Amino acid sequence: MDQPKLERLLRLMKMLTASNYLTVEEIAGRLSITPRSVYRYIDTFREAGFVIKKKNGCIRLDKSSPYFKDISELIHFTEEEAYILKSAIESIDENNILKQNLKKKLYTVYDYKILAETIVNGRNGRNVRQLVQAMEEHRTVVLKNYSSSHGNDIRDRRVEAFTFTTNYEQVWCYCLEDREVKLFRVSRIGAVEILPDPWQHEAAHKEGYIDIFRMHSRQKLPLKLKMGLRSSSLLLEEFPLAARELKKVSDREWLLETEVCSYEGVGRFVLGLLEDIEIIDSPEFVQYIASQIEKIKNILPGT
Repeated sequence: MDQPKLERLLRLMKMLTASNYLTVEEIAGRLSITPRSVYRYIDTFREAGFVIKKKNGCIRLDKSSPYFKDISELIHFTEEEAYILKSAIESIDENNILKQNLKKKLYTVYDYKILAETIVNGRNGRNVRQLVQAMEEHRTVVLKNYSSSHGNDIRDRRVEAFTFTTNYEQVWCYCLEDREVKLFRVSRIGAVEILPDPWQHEAAHKEGYIDIFRMHSRQKLPLKLKMGLRSSSLLLEEFPLAARELKKVSDREWLLETEVCSYEGVGRFVLGLLEDIEIIDSPEFVQYIASQIEKIKNILPGT
């Protein structure tokens, strides 16, 4: 079997198990193939022993298929095992980038509901469980009393939540008010109310870009910084994903060349380490830093 066909089969398997039911036309559109090809792939699954379910002209792969049972036995953890794994991972140094990779893999294979209870506590835990239920049922939710850091306001947000970032820290949602995909921080959600309304905008459920400073937006701004030993070390400690973009020039000099969603995140970092960082080929960022320094001067007494 050629590589593109294998990739389409795997994507189709994921699609038909992650979604409730899909029409042949919807599948063909998502995979950019003809309906006839979809039928051939479905026949391939059926011949391989998978159970195909049909409902109102729509289809899906039944997870009761023998192969799914075999796979689930391989990757299933009991609640006790999940706690042990979680504790072992948590014991790893927070600055180790492998820690996040291990967590992400665990979240991929383990049951969302039980895992959420093992890693998220208190009010956030309840909100995560509500969001997980809404995702599974493809239902709209209201993020009650959401506290926005950008708009500096607290109000309800009606959204279609469709996936979490690592650690359940943030959730990607299609915001019905703004008609666009946005990222909401779980810790800023007062409560989650699940509505009876089904999703209407699933085609728009696509994760956006998050930069190494954990900021997100539709824009990408070029950034180039020359960093000393202190600033480069602190950068890796606070933002481990920066390791992919940081290049060593010498024992005491590193170069960070990346794209950021806004200057807010990197600006906070640079302002505390101005003596150890040189901004290169980024005039807009230089202006941003200058404006922030001016604001600081205006609020300091005696200036």
